[in-house]
Amino acid sequence: MSATQHRPVHLAVYDTYADWETGHTTAHLAQRGYEIRTVADVADAADGADVAGRPVTTMGGVRVLPDLALADLRPEDSSLLILTGASLWDTSDDLAPFAEKAREFLAAGVPVAAICGATAGLARAGLLDDRPHTSGALAYLTEQPGYAGAERYVEADAVTAGDLITAGPTEPVAFAREVFARLGVYKPDVLDAWYRLFHDSDASAFPVLMAAAEAGDA
Repeated sequence: MSATQHRPVHLAVYDTYADWETGHTTAHLAQRGYEIRTVADVADAADGADVAGRPVTTMGGVRVLPDLALADLRPEDSSLLILTGASLWDTSDDLAPFAEKAREFLAAGVPVAAICGATAGLARAGLLDDRPHTSGALAYLTEQPGYAGAERYVEADAVTAGDLITAGPTEPVAFAREVFARLGVYKPDVLDAWYRLFHDSDASAFPVLMAAAEAGDA
């Protein structure tokens, strides 16, 4: 599939978001032809153009100018919504609109990928109660008001359950692997090599990736 046939991938951005958690995901999606668009919750924005000039600051101190207002994001215009961790998930309800947007995406059959604190936001919204999922720890989710999904918690680096991907804060590479698998970005053998290289530092995986790139057969 060519780059022009992909709908964009939308990366949620908000103050204190953990910028290191999606670096592998967005970088390699961009290399595979996906446009990455950042989306922020700007309550008083009339349209996406008004988002410009309203930067958010990541946990790493990086200032990001969002491309789009959350209210203007429609599932049918997206390939995937990515929700990263952030201190704000644990200290306020400011990010609840992102969990509600995730509900909208899942209802429309468009994938959502949540890592770290974003899983707590989805837990509070009841979006993990009926789906296999993971997070940093089960105890973290059981602290969330309204969470009733403990029986579906999976002790794994990352979990894909239909259109929902979840991962803990220490697993950005496994998180990326699940996203790539869900979107069909790499063939299975190439995806396996990608994961072995970036997660396990397995040098034997590098020639596999190079051969796939040269053949245009990734």
